[in-house]
Amino acid sequence: MLTIIAAALITGLPGSAAAASAPVEINYQNPASALPPVSRPATPHCTVTAMQHDFANSYGQPFVGTLTAPSACPGPWSKVVLDWSGSVAGRQYDRLAGVWIGGAEVFRTSTPEPDPAGISWHVDADISRFIPLLRTAQPLVVDLGNIVNDTYTGIYHMTLTVTYYQAGHGYPAASTADQVVPVSQGGTTSAGWWSLTGGQSATQTVTFPRNLSGATLEVFARGGGCEEFWYTNVPDAYNQAHPSYGLCGGGPYREVRVEVDGKLAGVAQPFPAIYSGGISPLMWRPIMSVDSLRTQPYAIDLTPFAGLLSDGQPHQITLLPPTGITDVWTMDGTLFLTTDHHAAHTGGGLLTDTISAEPTLSSAWTTPSTGTDVIATTASRDWTVSGYVNTSRGRVVTTVRQHMTYSNTDTVTQSGFAQTVVQKDSGYTQMSTSEHHSTGTRDGWSYPITVTSVYQPSSTGSGFLVQGNADVSRTETTQVALGDDWLTTTKANDRVTAKGVLQRDDAGAVVQADGSDAEDYSSLSAQATAFDNAGCYHHRIEADHGYVTSDRYLGCWG
Repeated sequence: MLTIIAAALITGLPGSAAAASAPVEINYQNPASALPPVSRPATPHCTVTAMQHDFANSYGQPFVGTLTAPSACPGPWSKVVLDWSGSVAGRQYDRLAGVWIGGAEVFRTSTPEPDPAGISWHVDADISRFIPLLRTAQPLVVDLGNIVNDTYTGIYHMTLTVTYYQAGHGYPAASTADQVVPVSQGGTTSAGWWSLTGGQSATQTVTFPRNLSGATLEVFARGGGCEEFWYTNVPDAYNQAHPSYGLCGGGPYREVRVEVDGKLAGVAQPFPAIYSGGISPLMWRPIMSVDSLRTQPYAIDLTPFAGLLSDGQPHQITLLPPTGITDVWTMDGTLFLTTDHHAAHTGGGLLTDTISAEPTLSSAWTTPSTGTDVIATTASRDWTVSGYVNTSRGRVVTTVRQHMTYSNTDTVTQSGFAQTVVQKDSGYTQMSTSEHHSTGTRDGWSYPITVTSVYQPSSTGSGFLVQGNADVSRTETTQVALGDDWLTTTKANDRVTAKGVLQRDDAGAVVQADGSDAEDYSSLSAQATAFDNAGCYHHRIEADHGYVTSDRYLGCWG
């Protein structure tokens, strides 16, 4: 039973001989990350402080403002970078946060849990792809729902800045889509994400340019509540057979889907993100899990539908959360559109769409020994979508192919109080056009995660012991076609391992509170530029008892 243990539970100070013999971590250093900072061009630049705000009792009360590009840096811009900085002290849950500019979500993150002495942290993000929106003044909305009371005392003090880097010699203007269109419910005063439960969907009506030539939808999606640890959820049939275990249902397989005018158009497997309070908060101090600080969206190529969408009529883009979910997923998206500058109207049609409504999915459990159940779930998908656009250069056919595999083994013991999950998610999306037979691209991913969680309630009162271990990583590759082979041009891997223990006695005193974690981030690129992280980057940090014990920058093959 994976369990979220609030920071507020780490309130009792050791007051017994048993407590004195075990480590009790109270304060820890500022959050640390092995992720590379966003590279920045050596050109004239201007920084705008878009927000300085305290999020206290802020559910349903986002920060609202306006973002205007500085007149001293009018563009064109080589890069635009968002910086997100915060501090908090006391006790508080981890919180989800998002930033919307002109209704488009440009940044999603979650917060570290504080300690009594207080922590501060910083995250940056490249938002250059939103430059078509940034050229004019836009409404800014920042949502970080928080609660402050006698127990949860932490107020998140947040600052948001945006830095505009002028294009110059050796630093060309950023290449962007022609138009950026939000697919969200946000306007000028509210957060843009939809909170979707089982069977719900969110639809945006969009009228596309009549000279549309390409479209990509960027989707943010993250589960909450019982869906926060979706990869540990058990099949409903297993829950019905073991009602006393109290496990979350719906099974462990998840995918988010996109429809165009009611027709399934693309699918993405979500990454198993873990909040800083997940399993045990001691596991993530000071290194948070992959995707926690800088959450990545999922790109779904809708170019095969571009010919149909260019008819000047309104079309419906629908976001669907995973099927069978038992709680909420927060979702929204942004369309990035390219147009034919030499045509008033393109037009075209869809040739192939083999995406099935559901993947090939199987799940079963066995009982190899008394008190032990092993639940095995597998899934797979292979599909092709192909369409054409009548451009000023002639007819262009775009074909998107996707292959994905999935396996999950969940070992449940101790009447549901202990789980060990081993999950492997992997696949690739391949895109080719009739114009460029030899320059197709393939984007691959792999999301393995192994998690063990043990919760032992006290037999004499309200005390408990929580122990957790996690090994989670994300590997992403980009390849280009080279004849019949594929040449890898970029590869990045981010891996975090962590373990923690938290024990409280029946009187409420903390007996044990300790953890250790490590992060290893590496990347290789065959397409380095003058100011991007060139060639390779390899950073490994290790921490114990809340403090970094090793911080090394390694060579390409270190």
